[in-house]
Amino acid sequence: MIKIEDLRKSYGKTRALSGIDLHVPAGELFAYLGPNGAGKTTTIRILTGLTRLGQGRAALNGHDIVRASLAAKRQCGLVPQQVNLDSELTVQENLDIHGRLFSMAATARRSRIHELLDYVNLLDRRDSLVKHLSGGMKRRVMLARALMHQPRILFLDEPTVGLDAQIRRRIWALIKKIQQDGATIFLTTHYIEEAEFLADRVAFLDEGRIKAVDTPAVLMKGVGQWAMDWLSDKGMHTDYFPDREAAVQPAGTAKNGFTLRRVNLEDAFLMLTGKKVAVPAGDDKRLHGGSSAHAAHTSHGGHGKGGH
Repeated sequence: MIKIEDLRKSYGKTRALSGIDLHVPAGELFAYLGPNGAGKTTTIRILTGLTRLGQGRAALNGHDIVRASLAAKRQCGLVPQQVNLDSELTVQENLDIHGRLFSMAATARRSRIHELLDYVNLLDRRDSLVKHLSGGMKRRVMLARALMHQPRILFLDEPTVGLDAQIRRRIWALIKKIQQDGATIFLTTHYIEEAEFLADRVAFLDEGRIKAVDTPAVLMKGVGQWAMDWLSDKGMHTDYFPDREAAVQPAGTAKNGFTLRRVNLEDAFLMLTGKKVAVPAGDDKRLHGGSSAHAAHTSHGGHGKGGH
């Protein structure tokens, strides 16, 4: 459904993409992860026609994004990072304008608007001005708008940024529902648990290059099963272990305390790149799954599969 071959893009002397190759089959939810400046948004902007292609080729559902740009654009819907709804218009009016841009007939627009607002559970807010909606409601309106013209591919660029954990999980459920109804989804996110929960496959992008592509389970398995985070005078360190029993053994020697947890996708990204997936602007913490324990001791140590 999405085919990218040797995609390259530079801005002056700054190279944003350095030869990206990706194939995303129909119906897959594909997560595209990396730190700020890795090239994630640039990739989406090129694929959706918002930024001119540098070098290489790309096609959406068989339509070349350069030679058949209009047909390619009709294949996709986009939910960008920033809320870009018209705040002075109603929910219904925002969706109606989008339908007009895609030459939908009036009867088709009315029917589709009703269907989508029911789909995102916002029928009761159809006549509300967008400026009166909560952040989570605005995100749902943006999803509905992106689906208005029944695209085969949905691009989600940080779709839950700035939302609290409860609202974020509601959006996750909606995204999975959209996938189950037949859409191919291309997702970028800084929330590592979001990719773990949603994605069928994940690509790690760093400095404009793809470092690895696989399922979340396979990528995490390459690191280990359990991680121990511990502090020293030089900062935070992480050691990885094949099981919890192996992780517990050295944990008692951690002088400044430790945390035991299950390995996550960010650990896999760290092992490959030595970098963290950046936290979105305005967010000062992450959610980590797994069990944890803390202890203070007079000496520290740790023996694992790797340390950072």
